[in-house]
Amino acid sequence: MTRVKTVLISGGAGFIGTRLAKRLVGDFKVVLLDNLHPQVHATNSWPSDSPVEAEKRLGDVTDAAAWDAAIAEHTPDIIVHLAAETGTGQSLTESTRHASVNVTGTARMLDALSNSGHRPEAIVLASSRAVYGEGQWKTTQGERYYAAPRGEQQLVASKWEPIGPDGEEGEAVAHNAASVEPRPTNVYAATKLAQEHLLSSWCASMNVPLRILRLQNVYGAGQALENSYTGVLTYFARQAIAGEPINVYEGGGIVRDFVHVDDVVSALSAALALPAETAFGLVDIGSGSAGTLLDYASTLADTAGSPAPETSDRFRLGDVRAAYADIAPAQKLLGYEPQVSFRDGVIGLLEWARQGSVAE
Repeated sequence: MTRVKTVLISGGAGFIGTRLAKRLVGDFKVVLLDNLHPQVHATNSWPSDSPVEAEKRLGDVTDAAAWDAAIAEHTPDIIVHLAAETGTGQSLTESTRHASVNVTGTARMLDALSNSGHRPEAIVLASSRAVYGEGQWKTTQGERYYAAPRGEQQLVASKWEPIGPDGEEGEAVAHNAASVEPRPTNVYAATKLAQEHLLSSWCASMNVPLRILRLQNVYGAGQALENSYTGVLTYFARQAIAGEPINVYEGGGIVRDFVHVDDVVSALSAALALPAETAFGLVDIGSGSAGTLLDYASTLADTAGSPAPETSDRFRLGDVRAAYADIAPAQKLLGYEPQVSFRDGVIGLLEWARQGSVAE
């Protein structure tokens, strides 16, 4: 009889973690580790749709004892590391918190594995497109360059686009881990890149396969609506269902790639199921398309029957102008094919928002 493998998911009560657990419980023993932080879990309880088949452990990833106990009791075959603080703007004012959870929390996991002598078959990390910063751009002549971070002075002047070496505005290049260097422009992004470096170094030394997936903006029903740091679409959805015009920053021209949580779960599931000998590295996970925030807000408002969006010259420090993924490597390595259209995903998000649910 084939032994059922154990998958340990840190951040297992979160938006992605809950969906992933539901996907895996039929084929794996699933163990969830989460501290049920009140910013995300207002009632300090596990999500109502967290699968009953999964074992739930209350613990903080920054607590060495929590990791030691989880590793000792379950000796997980696979670890999916999702636990993270994710506030772009918040990370500028709560830098210690983001570094503690994202960097120290990852190091605690590695220490627990080292101390126990246990070596999992694989570790899967949910990283972020934020590590690219402003990313790579190209001039009208096709010359590629890395855009400098947009500072407060530039943004106050409503000069939104990064300027190239020719003094002109350029065109953003799709994120591809094989060809675009990470250059974080905010604290959150720096901590996510540090996660990647910690895991890459440790896994290479310990001969543990590592799969890093850099996720674009993830959305869908189940996001914590009470948490103002979960993503711009939840903010848009709250405005729309209140019958208010959606306010879009930076003149509406910010470019993003919104990928549905179910597609992200498919990518994570494929990554953890790969044979150990598979050469992997890093891949980017997105929807396969990109648009401006004004485009997305207009679709959401149209679907909700709310007033047309309004643009403004407001901005948020740490945001980048454009971000979207080249998913060709993920298609090749994982057989990844996004299935949920933005309009279909928005229908589910709006239904969730109208119900007033907070996944608790």
